[in-house]
Amino acid sequence: MAETREPDSGPEVERYELFARPGYRFDVGRRDFCKILGGGIVVTVALDPALALQESGGARRGSGDAMPRELGAWLHVAADGAVTIYTGKAEMGQNIRTSLAQVVAEELRVPLSAITMIMADTAQTPFDMGTFGSRTTPYMAPQLRRAAAAARELLIGLAAEKWGVDRASVEAAEGRVSHPPTRRLLGFGELTRGQKLVKTIGESEPTIPPVRWTIAGQSVAKVNGRQIVTGKHKYTSDLTRPGMLHGKVLRPPSFGAALLSMDAQEAEAIPGATVVHDGDFVGVAAPSEPTASRALDAIHAEWKAGVQPSGGAIFEYLKKNPMEGQAFDARSRHVVGSVEEGLADAGTKLEATYTVAYIAHVPLEPRAAVAEWGEGGLTVWTGTQRPFGVQAELAEAFRLALDKVRVIVPDTGSGYGGKHTGEAAIEAARLAKAAGRPVKLVWTREEEFTWAYFRPAGVVDVRSGARADGTLLAWEFHNYNSGPSAMDTPYEVPHQKIEFHPARSPLRQGSYRALAATANHFARETHMDELAHALGLDALEFRLRNLKEPRLRAVLLAAAERFGWGKGRAVAGRGFGLACGVEKGGYIAACAEVSVPSPRGQARIERVVAAFECGAILNPDNLKNQVEGALIMGIGGALFEAVEFEAGEVLNARLSRYRVPRFSDVPLVETVLLDRKDLPSAGAGETPIVGLAPAVGNALFSATGVRLRSLPLAPRGSPG
Repeated sequence: MAETREPDSGPEVERYELFARPGYRFDVGRRDFCKILGGGIVVTVALDPALALQESGGARRGSGDAMPRELGAWLHVAADGAVTIYTGKAEMGQNIRTSLAQVVAEELRVPLSAITMIMADTAQTPFDMGTFGSRTTPYMAPQLRRAAAAARELLIGLAAEKWGVDRASVEAAEGRVSHPPTRRLLGFGELTRGQKLVKTIGESEPTIPPVRWTIAGQSVAKVNGRQIVTGKHKYTSDLTRPGMLHGKVLRPPSFGAALLSMDAQEAEAIPGATVVHDGDFVGVAAPSEPTASRALDAIHAEWKAGVQPSGGAIFEYLKKNPMEGQAFDARSRHVVGSVEEGLADAGTKLEATYTVAYIAHVPLEPRAAVAEWGEGGLTVWTGTQRPFGVQAELAEAFRLALDKVRVIVPDTGSGYGGKHTGEAAIEAARLAKAAGRPVKLVWTREEEFTWAYFRPAGVVDVRSGARADGTLLAWEFHNYNSGPSAMDTPYEVPHQKIEFHPARSPLRQGSYRALAATANHFARETHMDELAHALGLDALEFRLRNLKEPRLRAVLLAAAERFGWGKGRAVAGRGFGLACGVEKGGYIAACAEVSVPSPRGQARIERVVAAFECGAILNPDNLKNQVEGALIMGIGGALFEAVEFEAGEVLNARLSRYRVPRFSDVPLVETVLLDRKDLPSAGAGETPIVGLAPAVGNALFSATGVRLRSLPLAPRGSPG
């Protein structure tokens, strides 16, 4: 049967979604080029040796290398045996600082306490495209394993040469090399004397297989956990610099509003306040944050509002406003067989539309940056998932060479895909340049809710057909605007047509945890539940009947067994639902129990069982935390989170109006982890979130008999 699919791009190209308002080109230098996807700008980062590919200390690497191969770019052993590891990845609460340290300790054979991680500093760490897409574990962990293994073998070789013995008789353990026959012993630091290790890392360095792990694969506590919980760690908003000022930026009253005029005389009269006006950018810098706020309030500005659609008509708007004539990637279209032929043979046919609202990231730490200009150029401390991307943005904005811009990322108070861009960094740098002093800029919660980008809203149309025995025959799936991630069905269907349709979004939109996989899983798994009901089949049985993928079957069966699927009986006001899926190499299944005490009562998730498999597990407790954190975060998008907007203005831009999950919303959560030591490790930060919403929606149907096809399912508390 014929299959058509656009060819994938080469392995050297990495994608991430950075959406902006229509017509806005997010230009971040020659390394990055922009294309349209899902209603906004997608920055596709290609490896351009002339600009972007930097190693530790600013050296550039060759055009064909995905990562630097020089051992010294990744690892250093000091004379006292202390090990320093360099990676461009950022720590945002997902605890990769610990899991990456574990794989290094495992391969290098040093105590975990001997390792210090230098992360996300463009002046010290190798170039990295960013911390997104659940790529740290499958890409960075193997790279650091190879680097540590190369260092281990180099140290063994140095010791063997020094002692004049066969290297096969030399062992490495606990940060030392030894020669058991002669009982000779040397610490790693005694061998290196703090000098740079010179070796090219091979693609097939002898790494330790997961079945033999003793440090990796274990539940190790967060390496800097004490600093976090005692307040010793300094987030960007905690940093100070000598002579530092505080910055504020004048924001328009609505999206698309243009500045017509401004009067800053009152603001300029405030002692210590500096007003910066450059085109549409207006900001102030002052000795304290209250003074900066007072100066900002003293600016009198006149704006011209643009014409913008409102939330009540957004789904119709997205379908009627396609972004025509733009290229998008290979995930955007998938055709097998003929859907019309499949439907003609189907005894049961179904057609439905599903929608998802815009939602905000709501990171615990809003965007913040500290900018300082000096003779060497510009240094910015900021919480971002893309330090090198922000470095390029700053270099472009101020016409600087890349080596004149340094971006340092303190461990950051969450991102969830919302901190790819460098707005706060550029704003702080503009104010600092004008004021001639360092400037700290911290977005307010209202700014974070309004001027950061949102998870895209979307519309999904589905048509399907099945035989009376429950065998799927036809599947047609159209996603408008929210994106193509996880759009393909994992079920066996002979006739398929799956397409993504970019649309012109009125709101700025971009990456959110799991991208569009949440929307696409919600539509697909809800529709599968509807088909099962129409066929009179159990939801689990129907899925298994059409599912061959062994890893997905394994998590589905594991979740169902732990949950006791089929043993409990749904009654009025209480129901059960399940869903499953695969994304970014992770396999998830979720079963949910919900209660709705009356037709108009508050919907509550009582219990969730999730089974997850992502290959060999690096840290079981941390993985469990990732799964449970994703499930709890997913409660908001499933039940009540939605950005409300009217005529270009966000109406619920504060936590008192925008409902996020609370402790009282958290159900009993049980996590089943399947540890596949025979498979490479995959990332876990995103995939577990995708199963919750459809499982809850299906459970609500079981409890109430009402089929809900829009996220959030219960925006005012009741699904009725």
